[in-house]
Amino acid sequence: MKTYGTYFQNDPEKPIKYGEINLINPERQRLRGEPLLAGVEAWPVFQGFCGTDFELMKMGRDGKLCAKFPEGENRLINGHEGVVWVPSKNRFAIVLIRGGDSWDPTRYTEDETYFEYGCDQADGLFCDKNYFNPDMLLKLPEKYNGLKKLPLSVAKRLSFADPYACAIFQLERMEDIGEAQNFRVEMAKHKCSEAEARRLAKDNIFKKTVVFGLGMTGLFIAAEIRRNHPDAEILFIGRSAEDSKKVVFSKEIAKADYLCTAGLNEKETAEKIIEKLGSRATMFVGTSGTDIEHRVAFEHKVLGCNGVYNSFSLGPVVKYDTMPFGFENHVIFASINFRQEHMEKAIEVLVDSRYDEVVELIDKDEFTADPLYAYENKIFSKGAPLKTGIIWNKDFIEEDK
Repeated sequence: MKTYGTYFQNDPEKPIKYGEINLINPERQRLRGEPLLAGVEAWPVFQGFCGTDFELMKMGRDGKLCAKFPEGENRLINGHEGVVWVPSKNRFAIVLIRGGDSWDPTRYTEDETYFEYGCDQADGLFCDKNYFNPDMLLKLPEKYNGLKKLPLSVAKRLSFADPYACAIFQLERMEDIGEAQNFRVEMAKHKCSEAEARRLAKDNIFKKTVVFGLGMTGLFIAAEIRRNHPDAEILFIGRSAEDSKKVVFSKEIAKADYLCTAGLNEKETAEKIIEKLGSRATMFVGTSGTDIEHRVAFEHKVLGCNGVYNSFSLGPVVKYDTMPFGFENHVIFASINFRQEHMEKAIEVLVDSRYDEVVELIDKDEFTADPLYAYENKIFSKGAPLKTGIIWNKDFIEEDK
């Protein structure tokens, strides 16, 4: 079967292209021990653009995408954030992006495999129709049952299901590690039971939290910390002006403080962070994608004793001096992705959120006319909106009144 959509390829001139594509429908497995299932047809309705898409496009320009292509193909239909219509089920769905031969997709091991729709070995959402494992088409909340058209505001919010699920998983990891890291300190300090000490440690690891980098992933992680740890002190670090739309919005959503580092060197940045917090940080979340993160945290001592460093950026090389690192009892962890339960929770949170306010649309005809130009000059350019989305099938979208 053929369809039309955009796809990545290894080409220095046209790493992303729009045109006719031959669809494939291999049997796929949601989790280890489950049956291989052929995909059911779904029609993408609304999609969001993710920074991962931009990185994959750059890999195609450098000829490095071969391992990402579906088996036997020389292209990858992009897109992993959005809403689809499932005609056989007569309902909307969110595609659970990650599956494969693993017990837990967040903990796959050397003898396990995975795939990701739109990212790795499986075609994604930027097409008129595609096939997805039926067990990976997640339902919307009950109040949306029977709808034939989805309100545009809701579609915009649900385009964040993938990154918000990542944030929920990040909270789980930070809590797990923070609890294990510091419960014995809490036991000694409060002369309490281990159970009570673990509860205190899970909460107190967020007492002084730095989120370095102000994008949607940083905002979502901060929002989840705030939802679950209301007494946390959260400080965003970024270069945007404090009165900019994204800073104002992020501060409101996460009830957080903000430090603009424009014009500051690394040492000055660290000093300002510690001054703002009133102490060194207990949790440092790096989301800026720059090497500055780890230098501020470790070389300039923003991360305090017994603190946790969540390396959520892709790209930076994290370095540290082993002497203070060991004696100050730091932990560094890095883990990305999520389980189905995280995406289901994300859907619940998002449908009643304000995140549609930061999504701006690009016209489908403008995008498909030259997707490369759109990526580089509209969607991921300097000054681009926090999030860009696209109505792919207007027959299933209702404009909000």
